[in-house]
Amino acid sequence: MILGIETSCDETAAALVTDEGEIRANVVSSQADLHARYGGVVPEVASRRHLELVTPVIREALAEAGATLADVDRIAVTQGPGLIGALLVGLAAAKAIAWSRRLPLVPVDHLDGHVASLYLQPDPLEPPFLCLLASGGHTMLLDVHSHTERELLGSTLDDAAGEAFDKGARLLGLGYPGGREIDRLASDGDPAAYDFPVARVPGLDFSFSGLKTALLYAVRDLAEEELEARRADLAASYQAAIVRALVERVREAAERIGRDRIAIVGGVAANSALRAALPEATAAPLALCTDNAAMIASAARWTEEVPYPRYLALDAYASR
Repeated sequence: MILGIETSCDETAAALVTDEGEIRANVVSSQADLHARYGGVVPEVASRRHLELVTPVIREALAEAGATLADVDRIAVTQGPGLIGALLVGLAAAKAIAWSRRLPLVPVDHLDGHVASLYLQPDPLEPPFLCLLASGGHTMLLDVHSHTERELLGSTLDDAAGEAFDKGARLLGLGYPGGREIDRLASDGDPAAYDFPVARVPGLDFSFSGLKTALLYAVRDLAEEELEARRADLAASYQAAIVRALVERVREAAERIGRDRIAIVGGVAANSALRAALPEATAAPLALCTDNAAMIASAARWTEEVPYPRYLALDAYASR
């Protein structure tokens, strides 16, 4: 059994996963309410909260699985990318547990974890497939050849899709996390009310900065009362433009490389409009879209482990 630990941003998470991909426990403590007052994640606040939560979350995961550390064969932890201070908390906890039990440690790339969320029971998706990874920090198209081999086909040139949702929510005066708030409000709006642009950039890359600017201009041109009346339409139209950009690129990539199986992972994969626009795609379960430790433990099944005690020298990385 693998104990996974994830602290890359504002979720403190621990999970127990078997080598067969069965989730025995998956505990996530979100800091969303803590950061909502700031309109986004404050790195130092996130790091301090991880310090408070990491041990209780691991204990809760073990209890939920009906297990102890004696049942754990190896420790998996997110090494990066993410907020460096937050990552160091999880990495230190993983090192301490692994060292105290003389267990191997598996450093996992956070993005590999998102893809590996598709490999968990009860309905694992086996490669090859085309994967859209869309989250707060990353938007990319991946041609997944196998559990260990994938090719980057395209990525964002500026904002990630999740970042575009969060910034759009702030412009509309909505709460945090922005993607969830826009998705909720958009259900009451008309997605055709505003014709927001979708950037056409070379290849299979994405760009959302122009869309964000278009929303800024639309909001700025409305009086306060009119903005209140049109807020739902703005949210629906803005969301539709983001989804259209993602779906067009996914379908273009699938046709170009000849993939008939498509998957979507990451926090944006929880968006109801995106799921509806790609009904043929396999989406990660909602509980595994946002950051969690089950996906990190899943990725560890195909990641080289570092033996005791060599992992004591491992460091986290904020970006690739």
